[in-house]
Amino acid sequence: MELLLIRHGQSEADILDVHEGRADFPLTEIGEEQAQKMAQFVREHYKPEIILASPLKRAKKTAGILQEAISCELIEEEDLMELHNGVLAGLPRKEAIIKYPLPKGGRPLHVPIPEGESELDFRLRVERIFHKIIHDYQQHGRIAVVSHGGFISNFFKAFLNLPINSEAIFYTGDTGMHLVEISERGRIIKFLNKQDHLV
Repeated sequence: MELLLIRHGQSEADILDVHEGRADFPLTEIGEEQAQKMAQFVREHYKPEIILASPLKRAKKTAGILQEAISCELIEEEDLMELHNGVLAGLPRKEAIIKYPLPKGGRPLHVPIPEGESELDFRLRVERIFHKIIHDYQQHGRIAVVSHGGFISNFFKAFLNLPINSEAIFYTGDTGMHLVEISERGRIIKFLNKQDHLV
């Protein structure tokens, strides 16, 4: 099984300097253009048999554009959503620092953002959907997973069995793609954050 992990295109939150997370901003015009270019590139080089997507607008639209290009089934999975950032969702970053400053030494892993989820909860959710994908969709040779930057970074921690407190961060740009394989040989990373389609 190959998993093609794809981040959504540019969203309105990306240019407003606000906390996004569960704030449901749509793609910008540039974001839609990025998604179109990604979809054509995927169709030509890494065509999946099925698409799984976060139901948040920016990811759902990106996945929909990909689906139109390759004509396969698209399934929304709630667990593919970005970190539930509670009171921070949609809040300007400068305002958030004043209203909800981080505790000294940072927020403990088990403590949720007010009205949101903790890093521990987030990792557990990522682990759950990771294992669901490799079990429930194992009949597919290649699966596209359209989600969010924070989710994808956590997904790699689950894929590589890294600890919850690992300082590793796996960056993904707008419509960046990662390809991994799960087989009898093990868990293989084929490439990270490919954005050739935007060049």
